[in-house]
Amino acid sequence: MATEKSRAVGIDIGGTGIKGGVVDLVAGELVSERIKVPTPKGAEPKDVLAAVQQVLETLEVSGSDLELGVAFPAIVKNGRTLSAANVAETWIDFPAEEFFEQGLGRGIHFANDADVAGLAEVRYGAARDAKGLTILTTLGTGIGTALLYNGVLIPNSELGHIERKNHRKDAEFYAAYSAMERDELTWKKWAKRLQWYYSHLEALFSPDLFVVGGGVSKHADEFLSLLKLRTPIIPAVHQNNAGIIGAASLALD
Repeated sequence: MATEKSRAVGIDIGGTGIKGGVVDLVAGELVSERIKVPTPKGAEPKDVLAAVQQVLETLEVSGSDLELGVAFPAIVKNGRTLSAANVAETWIDFPAEEFFEQGLGRGIHFANDADVAGLAEVRYGAARDAKGLTILTTLGTGIGTALLYNGVLIPNSELGHIERKNHRKDAEFYAAYSAMERDELTWKKWAKRLQWYYSHLEALFSPDLFVVGGGVSKHADEFLSLLKLRTPIIPAVHQNNAGIIGAASLALD
């Protein structure tokens, strides 16, 4: 059974929902309900803060001594958010870590959402004990990426924004799961787009392992077998809980 010292709270802020839970840092699993509230329309800082407070209150941990990790959909450097994916542009070059700490009245651990998903998989999931370079990709509204070398995170890779030759749109517009839904693609036709994307990453980085996360990873048997790559490619273990688990695991650092 997890003790208070081996637990932490993880909050995963996304463009459509804000999720949270209490995590056992030894097992890497939720030991509470997963609480989810809608991301406020417009996703301005004060409204996102209020939603995070709501999640913490529902979990009954707003006044606890448990450490808190927060995952956010942006480039995060020295506590500042330098981009904004599916949230207000107000977050660009914003002192987000300080803002959350002041608003919540407690210290936090703060990082990019794809990066913490990568940490969840390398510490507790599909990439555990993996040697060399692992590239985790989350296929959803966009494409988030995490680079992990012998278990060490190289933050803010943003490889979903690789540009396609002779096209104005980037990789995530072309190959994210949202593109499959938008363009009404079959699994086979979507896999052709993924083939281009992963082959391109393979040529650039010569990785040792690809891990595919995001909610669509639960349907991995529909599309991963259609890809022809030199690099092993496997589904993530934690799927939509990876952000919560990875954010909580920041307490280990």
